[in-house]
Amino acid sequence: MALVPTYWQSISLEDMNAKAAMQTRIDRKYIVEARYAAAVMAELNADAAVMEINGQREFSYDSVYFDTPSLASYRAAATGRRNRFKVRTRSYLDSDLSFLEVKTEGERAMTVKERIPYQIENRDRLTREGLDYVAESLTGLLEEPVTNLEPVLTTEYKRTTVFLPQSQENPVDSRMTVDTSLAWTSLSENALLYNVDFGNYHGRTLGTRYTAPGMVIIETKSGTAPSVADKHLWSAGIRPVKISKFATGMAALNPQLPANKWNRVIERWMQLSPQGVPLQDPISAAIPLVR
Repeated sequence: MALVPTYWQSISLEDMNAKAAMQTRIDRKYIVEARYAAAVMAELNADAAVMEINGQREFSYDSVYFDTPSLASYRAAATGRRNRFKVRTRSYLDSDLSFLEVKTEGERAMTVKERIPYQIENRDRLTREGLDYVAESLTGLLEEPVTNLEPVLTTEYKRTTVFLPQSQENPVDSRMTVDTSLAWTSLSENALLYNVDFGNYHGRTLGTRYTAPGMVIIETKSGTAPSVADKHLWSAGIRPVKISKFATGMAALNPQLPANKWNRVIERWMQLSPQGVPLQDPISAAIPLVR
């Protein structure tokens, strides 16, 4: 079953970027069990349009995150520090495109994302040009040399992107993304074994691909006011959660990392399994729709 209604109209990438680029925005994230995500989407009363390229509406994404040996980016997110940042490459595998992105926390919890084109074959490393770009973008934020940044985690997922035009229920043109087939792979032994000893070893291994079957992440991207999608999800009893594919993935792979703010999400949704191994206790609680 398609998670996003097939009867929603299409919108091109060019029109999507022209109407709702949303490089500076407030993100609200929700987790829904896959069996109910389609029902939630079907009830959304909006003139929605799905981004379509060459007849395709769902696209494969790959992100490689970089951090320092002291896990400066992760620890800043885990402890809620100001001046948080993320450095990653974002690759669009269906079109062989890749970008180097730096995300920072701006005023009033606004996320600011800047990026440059990047060679897809270099997506798991920072080139000289990449290091220079990151150094300039993180001036005053990174206390360690930028050359300390190393790949620590890969995330993979399939994404459908939805455009929600401005209307009486929607303050401004906005976006919604629906992510499925989520997977995480640790690239750093340092991150995987941070605070780990013989007595608390978690059993997860470097380079193994871990999945969360049945997990769907819906993310809205709008201005300060909630979008029509936010209001609909709230009416369905679904509330925003604190989740970061990077930070929550790191904590799910290594439970010894500080992760108090994400514990509930990890315990309910992110009991990760090696690829091909089903969860022993799959989530079965239905999320009722409120009409």
